Amino acid sequence: MPGFCSLQDFIAAPRAANALRLLSFNMQVGIQTSAYHHYLLHSWQHILPSRQRQLALSRIADLVAHFDIVALQEADGGSFRSSGTNQIKHIAGLAEFPYWYHQVNRNLGGIARHSNGLLSRYPAARIRQYPLPGRLPGRGLMVMQLGDEDTGLTVVVTHLALGQKTQLSQLDFLCDLVAGSRHLVIMGDLNQDADVLLQHSPLKKLSLHAPRLMPTYPSWQPKRGIDHIFLSDNIRVLRSAALDHPHSDHLPIAAEIEWPGQ
Repeated sequence: MPGFCSLQDFIAAPRAANALRLLSFNMQVGIQTSAYHHYLLHSWQHILPSRQRQLALSRIADLVAHFDIVALQEADGGSFRSSGTNQIKHIAGLAEFPYWYHQVNRNLGGIARHSNGLLSRYPAARIRQYPLPGRLPGRGLMVMQLGDEDTGLTVVVTHLALGQKTQLSQLDFLCDLVAGSRHLVIMGDLNQDADVLLQHSPLKKLSLHAPRLMPTYPSWQPKRGIDHIFLSDNIRVLRSAALDHPHSDHLPIAAEIEWPGQ
């Protein structure tokens, strides 16, 4: 299918000296799902520990190790179901990322700690975390500033709600936070198609583009493109692809961009 490739094919191409490799992945807490009936068969793993989860985290670490900035959604921040493991910290260690950040969006006591994660090869000049508006709590976003405002990057990681009305209020909030950012990257599971987001939502005000429209969900038979890497129009895309790496119900999405300020 056009736009899809293996991890090996993506990383095999030579990279420019000023290139950055970006990845966004909804990792579904390390639960491997390759058919609709697995939602039922594997549902207990959302609450209980699983021996397979550590192996899944190792495979995810093998994936992300080839990238410079990684956005993770649906990770666990350390709870009973993850055997006390902060999955973002664990993956960062395995993949040798010197900088990692996590945001707990829904804390269900000791049972589950739903989190967003951000891994970086570069130190952040600033990192901010915000809860997103909505009738139900549990969604959030992180904003990382790399370098200065003129030549650096503003990187947003988020996981939006399912309902379109709530999505619009969350995007309004996001746009207010990053208005004026010169070089902007938005990554995450946005639960909406790119054309709707870029043409019929508050994101239209930010002059963004998507490297390529690629379906990412469900991973075993992708039909919808709801995982995205959006970029300011002044950021050049060198390559992009949805990666054939089905270790979740979503496929990871990758992009290699030119960063003049690197």
